[in-house]
Order: sequence, then structure tokens, then C-alpha cells
Amino acid sequence: MKEIIKIGWQTLRKPSAYFSLGFLVIGGFIAGIIFWGGFNTALEATNTEEFCISCHEMENNVYEELKTTIHFSNRSGVRATCPDCHVPHKWTDKIARKMQASKEVWGKIFGTINTREKFLAHRKQLAQNEWRRLKANDSLECRNCHNFDYMDFTSQSSRAAKQHSTSLASGDKTCIDCHKGIAHQLPDMKGVEGWH
Repeated sequence: MKEIIKIGWQTLRKPSAYFSLGFLVIGGFIAGIIFWGGFNTALEATNTEEFCISCHEMENNVYEELKTTIHFSNRSGVRATCPDCHVPHKWTDKIARKMQASKEVWGKIFGTINTREKFLAHRKQLAQNEWRRLKANDSLECRNCHNFDYMDFTSQSSRAAKQHSTSLASGDKTCIDCHKGIAHQLPDMKGVEGWH
């Protein structure tokens, strides 16, 4: 065993063309920590409401709508921010969502929704993209705050209690199936499945 350790240390101290292997390993480890710290800092900086509304497309359109809803101001003082509803909390899901959202940068660069008129023209497509994403992940972002296990059906309307205790409980439906437009105005809903 002593011989293996001795060989290991000799290998780590053995110089490469310019630096010892040990220096390269330790240097690589430190560089990795610095890279990870920078990456994570940038990731978190882009995961704030301030970042989300830093472009006028968001601030002047959907953020103004959010301000009129119970998710923005309510009796309990709990407020949902843009990332709470639009970015998953789990790291792997967050990275996937950030990569998907990077396509939105192209929309910013090319002015796809840079005026109110353009935004309204794309509203239905934008909403359907988000509804599809939430449907696919079983409304994960909703469930970060709204936990089915703690719902008090006696405090809900009879219709809500019935839907939650049957369709939601069985997995036939997810939050977004019934709660479209909960934080933003709805587009023209003609042709949207399940909408009357």
C-alpha cells in the first residue's frame, strides 16, 4: 500500500512539459471552482424579477398585468415573481428551461414583440407555448407553492373542491388546465382545447 501511495505522489509531482501534474490538478480544481461560482452567479442573476423586467417587452406588457393579480398583492403578503412561475426550482430543470429561454433572446434582438401591437399579435402563441410547457411538467412551478396535500377543500368553492379532489387528485388534469390566465390576461381563446 505504501508503494502505491509513493507512486501516486511521484506521479503528481512529476513535471509535465512546464508544470507538475499535481500543480495542474490543483490548478484545474481551483479553476473549476471559479468557473462554477461565476456560472452559478450568472444563473442566479438571470433568475430574478429585476432581470426579467429589464426589457420593456416584459415590463410594459406581462409585468403590468401581473401587478393586478392576487399573485402580486394579497392578504397573506406572499408574492410570486416571474421566475417563481416561469423557471423550475430544481437545478437540472432550471438549466433546461434557461437553454429553452435563450431562444427568446433572438426575439429581443430581432424585435419580435418590441411593440404592444406585436406583443398582442403573438400573445396567443406565447401563452400556448407556456401552457404546453406547464402541462408537460405537471404544473411543477405551481406546485412549488400550491401543495395538493395541504389543500383545505372546505375553504374552496364547491366547484373548485370537486375539480381538485377528482381531476387533479387522479392526475387527469394539472393546474394549468383550469387556471390559464391566472397571472396574465388571456389571448383570444377561440380554438383553445377545453375552453368554452
